[in-house]
Amino acid sequence: MVSASLPSPIPSDEFERCPVTDILRRVGDKWSILVVVLLGRRTYRYNELQREIETISQRMLTRTLRALESDGLVHREVFPTVPPSVEYSLTPLGRSLLEPLSALADWAVLHQPDIAAARATNRPQRGN
Repeated sequence: MVSASLPSPIPSDEFERCPVTDILRRVGDKWSILVVVLLGRRTYRYNELQREIETISQRMLTRTLRALESDGLVHREVFPTVPPSVEYSLTPLGRSLLEPLSALADWAVLHQPDIAAARATNRPQRGN
């Protein structure tokens, strides 16, 4: 259980400043978890990452990598070649995120049938 106590009601400014809310926004976007998981396997060059994620646009991959880098989760290394080579890897902080992400992924896979059944049961009826 979460050890931090919550006020009641929860003030919106406190919710917005909450570190949990902040990190869930980061890893809860469409691409960040996938990029972190891939970089958890090995170092990638930009084009390799883009090929690994078929549907991500160049713009979105760049934005995702920059956001993860600004949060200290991803390291970007530029090599002085012509043209310059760039490699991306996880920082120690980024690596420390892999365990809780794995736990969440395991939980989601384990409980997916239960969630699907609940959604089917609780789906609003149309036309009544």
